Amino acid sequence: MSMGNRKVDTKVTKIVSRYKNKPGAVISILEDIQEAYGYLPKEVLEQVSEKLDTPLSRLFSMATFYSAFSLKPRGKHTLHVCLGTACHVRGGSRILKGFSHQLGIKPGDTTEDRKFTLETVRCIGCCSLAPVVKVNNDTHGYTTADRTQSILAKYKR
Repeated sequence: MSMGNRKVDTKVTKIVSRYKNKPGAVISILEDIQEAYGYLPKEVLEQVSEKLDTPLSRLFSMATFYSAFSLKPRGKHTLHVCLGTACHVRGGSRILKGFSHQLGIKPGDTTEDRKFTLETVRCIGCCSLAPVVKVNNDTHGYTTADRTQSILAKYKR
């Protein structure tokens, strides 16, 4: 076992041990792993599978069912562009195209430098502020395609 794997093993062991003997803890374990790594790496899920004596397929099933989990590395900043009805009719798709063009990625992808992940959502719950973009925990209302550059500039620093 290489030093890198031993480090992963230690981190995984700590996370799994926090939930020992707690029924239904798999989702909590996956949440903690995603927080620690930024996503759910396959080799880490394999270790969790062994430690919990749970089929790897069950972990992958949960990881792909819940949209909060990602099997791919994610960026430091996640942009959620709302494409719900109110946002769509007020230009949500133009805003998405603006971010996609500036970042050089498609929705669901992460920039090579892992600074940004671009996602779409069906509703953020701020229809009165449409069109809306959420970056991490910041909500940007009344967004226009022209404002996408200034929004990105705020997070590039």
